[in-house]
Amino acid sequence: MDRLTAMRVFVEVADRASLTQAADQLEMSTAMVSRYLAAAEDWFGARLLHRTTRRVSLTDAGSAVLPACRQMLDLALETQHLAAERSREPAGLLRVTTPGSLAEAQLTAAVVDFQRQYRQVEVMLSVADKPADLVAERVDLAVRITNTLDPAMITRPLAVCRSVLCASPAYLQQHGTPRTADELRQHRCVAHAFGIGKQYRFMRGAELITVPVEWSLHTNETAVLRRAVLAGAGVGMLPTYYLGDDLRAGRLVPLLPDHEPEVLGIHAIYLSRQHQPLALRLLVDFLAARFAGEPWDRELNAAPAAAHEETA
Repeated sequence: MDRLTAMRVFVEVADRASLTQAADQLEMSTAMVSRYLAAAEDWFGARLLHRTTRRVSLTDAGSAVLPACRQMLDLALETQHLAAERSREPAGLLRVTTPGSLAEAQLTAAVVDFQRQYRQVEVMLSVADKPADLVAERVDLAVRITNTLDPAMITRPLAVCRSVLCASPAYLQQHGTPRTADELRQHRCVAHAFGIGKQYRFMRGAELITVPVEWSLHTNETAVLRRAVLAGAGVGMLPTYYLGDDLRAGRLVPLLPDHEPEVLGIHAIYLSRQHQPLALRLLVDFLAARFAGEPWDRELNAAPAAAHEETA
């Protein structure tokens, strides 16, 4: 007999504590329900239910296997939904939120390419550096850069976010180029307002190095931070996914190449795996494939920055 049906019968009888009520719900005869229960007990090799003329109750073995049966039935149902959805054209509105710099540099183009493939999907892309309340704001997908994840949410890693410490050639010509992490204390520094306080943190090999600094300017917008560094406001730390063109053209100069800033994860965050809209599932898969291996870093490493003069 079909094992999945046998599990479904067992769970239904356990929930209703009645063979007759389970038979009505499953649209089976009571005799057929009994046959499936017997098959389930043969499969598990244990008696699952105490059955009398008036009462049905779980045995110890039944109590032990019931949660696993529920999980397998949920998985089977989800698989059926997935198979059904794959045969349909994805459509509908997806509400997506992400930081502005990631939207500008990477995510917007990815979404446009996704929509070329799935033309019936509408996307509302909102930008915010602070995490959104997915429930209250009715957000389907948040693409976030963080190492602090909410265990109540479902997350899927998409890529890693590396940063680079940099400054403009004009700033370095006027103030000199820092050769060690300690020399950053003598420089003007600009920072993101949602950073980790008045300090830079680097990994040098296996060693964590923390350097206290003073901010001459800080902002809550990565685009403003980039513009300030380009204008010569000081030394700043910015994500490589956002600075590729500036570094390749020599408009910004990377500093302290043997000091690696903290690496963060880029994650797709959503509420549940169950009963996901097909469009959402396909978009997450598309982004995971698109961002795998950080293509912006590969492009940056393949094309060295333009030559520049440094004045100590």
